[in-house]
Amino acid sequence: MAEHVEAGRMKVFALNSNRPLAEKIAKAAGVELGKATIKHFSDGEIQISIDESIRGDELFLIQSVSDPVNTNLMELLIMVDAARRASAEKINVVVPYYGYSRADRKARSREPITAKLIASLMQMDGVNRVIALDLHAAQLQGFFDIPVDHLQSDRLLTSYFEENTGLADEDIVVVAPDHAGVSRARRLAELLGAPIAIIDNRSDTENAAHPEAVIGDVQGKHAILVDDIIDTAIRITVSADALKKAGAADVYAAATHAVLSGDATQRINESVLKKVVITDSIQLPEDKQSDKFAIMSVGEMFGKAIDLIYHEEPVDSLFTKVPGRQKQ
Repeated sequence: MAEHVEAGRMKVFALNSNRPLAEKIAKAAGVELGKATIKHFSDGEIQISIDESIRGDELFLIQSVSDPVNTNLMELLIMVDAARRASAEKINVVVPYYGYSRADRKARSREPITAKLIASLMQMDGVNRVIALDLHAAQLQGFFDIPVDHLQSDRLLTSYFEENTGLADEDIVVVAPDHAGVSRARRLAELLGAPIAIIDNRSDTENAAHPEAVIGDVQGKHAILVDDIIDTAIRITVSADALKKAGAADVYAAATHAVLSGDATQRINESVLKKVVITDSIQLPEDKQSDKFAIMSVGEMFGKAIDLIYHEEPVDSLFTKVPGRQKQ
């Protein structure tokens, strides 16, 4: 007679995009990472096997849709399919970085809305819930017809400036690198008790950033540029130059997702930026690391979120506290 297996256990699995973060998340959730094998064939095809029983269990699958974006996305979708066919009771995907999130609307004729396509693929694949961090636009939650827990890193990022720089509140100004980033800058400014300023950048893309002027008083102040993603780092570095020219004493940056395409790290190293505070939502390879980076881990935040969701408790406590102010 088969041994009775307790149903509904929490199990956390990591795919290949960010194993170090997955280990921190599992530790914070109080579980060991589940056993799974992810292989790539020579032609790029992906083979996944789950190496333990998950029948009747609640799964949390951790995968950032980061570089290589399409490979990591396919790993996630294939893992979800494997979990569904293995009779998992619930499949939650933990997506620290939601790739394609910038394609959230039709900016020009005949363009796709790829962020919605990714949401549809996840739902059709059998995902029951999505746990994400600092989506490029909050309305992406509406692309899903399943629950979405949208975590935010504002308090974690501001904790760096509260604890590590010794900046006086009256000397800080939080700066949006363009008009679209004002709401994000305002949230951090409220946490720090600081005013805001805006870079009058009217360019359509980060690659063509040409600031016109600085709106607001930055003279003699410690300016903190705030964004959700640093990709090429062109916008953040030219914005830092504009702030310096406008009389800022020094310039910091804070961003959740360090995509850092191409020469982004070199661009930051050669810029006037004093420190760039980022999270570990995306794993940085050796060649993209820099002494200018201060990396705050979101592992504790996600781990606590997983534990609360599994026990069917509200996650709003994560928005009133700073879960784990640890730095990597």
